[in-house]
Amino acid sequence: MTSLWRNLRYVSWLVSDTSKGLAQTLFSFAIPLLALIVTDDPAQAGIIGAVGMAIRVTLTLFGGVLADRHRRITLMVLGSAIGVALSVGFTLLALGDALTFGILLVVDALLAARTGLFDSAGESALKDIVSSDTMGRAQAANSARDSALQLAGGPIGGALLVVGGWLVGAVMALCHLVAALSAALIPRLRGPEIEGALTEETIPEPVAKPNALREIREGFSWLFSRPDLRGVLLILTIINLGINTVMTTIVYSLQQAGESPAVIGLISAGLGGSMLVGALLASVAVTRIGAGRLMVIGLVALTVGSAATMLVQAPLWVVAVMVIPGLTLGPLNAAMGGYFMVATPSSMMGRASSASNVFAMGAMPLAPLIAGFGLNWVGRSGSILIGAGLCALAAALAVTNSGLRSLPAEAGWAAHAAQFADAGSPAPVR
Repeated sequence: MTSLWRNLRYVSWLVSDTSKGLAQTLFSFAIPLLALIVTDDPAQAGIIGAVGMAIRVTLTLFGGVLADRHRRITLMVLGSAIGVALSVGFTLLALGDALTFGILLVVDALLAARTGLFDSAGESALKDIVSSDTMGRAQAANSARDSALQLAGGPIGGALLVVGGWLVGAVMALCHLVAALSAALIPRLRGPEIEGALTEETIPEPVAKPNALREIREGFSWLFSRPDLRGVLLILTIINLGINTVMTTIVYSLQQAGESPAVIGLISAGLGGSMLVGALLASVAVTRIGAGRLMVIGLVALTVGSAATMLVQAPLWVVAVMVIPGLTLGPLNAAMGGYFMVATPSSMMGRASSASNVFAMGAMPLAPLIAGFGLNWVGRSGSILIGAGLCALAAALAVTNSGLRSLPAEAGWAAHAAQFADAGSPAPVR
């Protein structure tokens, strides 16, 4: 079995992506709480979250085009450098006590734009760094990393906010700096030769005048032409909206009840802990259990857990009822993310990944709006019920989708994807 950790390019990529992810986790935790502190209005906090997510989703499409046109490592470095500048700006505004609803809206929008335009390059670069026979384990490691960030992000963010919003910005700037330096190291390190990898030497010359909208359509067309992938798209949209509605409602309601940021951070830590355990098991699960079965199990568990949060109020009980769903998320994400990477040609990776992310995140701007306005109109239980109902719909769609259920374990991904290769031949970069 090929060793993943001897691939130094992947290790450097992981450091870069983890540093950037920590910066995003801290800001994602801090921004709704800062908005609630500044405005004392869940609806206004919801507006900030919705606008930022809408910008991120929209610009992700153009980020995918950039990732397929240009050298992905260079885009990673540039995106992190911009992150440093924006984080320093946020720090200075916080130190000057200049954070208002309008300022927070603008800062969140700019950071969301950075994420949308440049994060696709980092996701796509993994296809050019990791071989297909280790992709499942790479995604499992990435899932464990995400869980660790979830585990640490809440307590760290809460502790930083106790000192002040400026400290959140300062730590974000440091994280983006580490991300930029680690990304710049990737081409200088040892790694496997990946067939079909998109490098500076293999980026194709444009065969026609570049047209971003046409290239975006090519990404969607390729994705919809693949019967093994398109069935997941609607399910991703619904489940992400559902679970984010539930968790955002819980965070808003706890803040309005007077809980401190540190206490609210314990929920993120508890969920992150269960996700970390699940992610550590994911490297074994993806080699033995079909990706489709892992997804069905995870969606059903998320539905049960989100519905159970209506019955509890205390932060520790919220964590307790979400432990089992958290355990299933690591294997689910590793399986679906790994198969998608194996099935997608490198030349289409940016656009296909962006198109997929639009479905995964497309409805998420509604989550803070449902939570914010829902708390005012139908209360905590009513808002959670809406989110749990969406989770149940996603689970039902997965259970009844035979194509999704047939997705195999890691060893069978390449052969399974090859059956559908002719259905969606990669479009040229134009």
